[in-house]
Amino acid sequence: MKAEQGPVAPERYIEELFGQDETLERALAGIRTEGMPEISVAPGYGRLLTLLVRLSGAREVLEIGALGGYSGICLARGLPEGGRITSLELLEPYAAVARRHMTEAGFGERVDYIIGDAKESLARLEAEGRRFGFFFIDADKEGYPFYLDMALRLARPGAVIAADNVLLRGRTADPNRVGPSVVAMREFNERIATDERLDATILPAYDGLALAVVKQSE
Repeated sequence: MKAEQGPVAPERYIEELFGQDETLERALAGIRTEGMPEISVAPGYGRLLTLLVRLSGAREVLEIGALGGYSGICLARGLPEGGRITSLELLEPYAAVARRHMTEAGFGERVDYIIGDAKESLARLEAEGRRFGFFFIDADKEGYPFYLDMALRLARPGAVIAADNVLLRGRTADPNRVGPSVVAMREFNERIATDERLDATILPAYDGLALAVVKQSE
């Protein structure tokens, strides 16, 4: 007699439903081969990023944290004709891997990488008068409050802001955890929830994804 199986975790059920994406799997394999951290956005949220970029109609996307290009591919898939990604990455070797994966996916000509400290890069973008219609934040967690500040300063009205890992594997909601990343993420989440310039929510699946829309000026 076959033993009755228990319920499948929702995330696993959804990933089995959609199946593997060969292009993204190659990017993950490349990240693993290079010995880089295996912390790319979850597949379900990657698909969501594609949908959100497409729905927003954004032509200029700012990615804070390129890693190995997985999220960049997801963002690029939603771009309209002529749309571009500006991707900030601290480490040149990571940007090189991301550029290779973006090129292999057919999006190499649609992304510009800026190497160095993201805070300095963001200041330069502001000084240049750059504006963006979509932001994806997936970088050092202590920097999230600053990245939100800069996204608001660089945003076009109606811009979308998405940020990954806002639950920090449950640490954000644990009052006993008071490390600098946790404290910074709590500040970020509280601002997402209360800033009157934003319409926002936080999705609790995977490791949490914050989503916000910058309100149009009245």
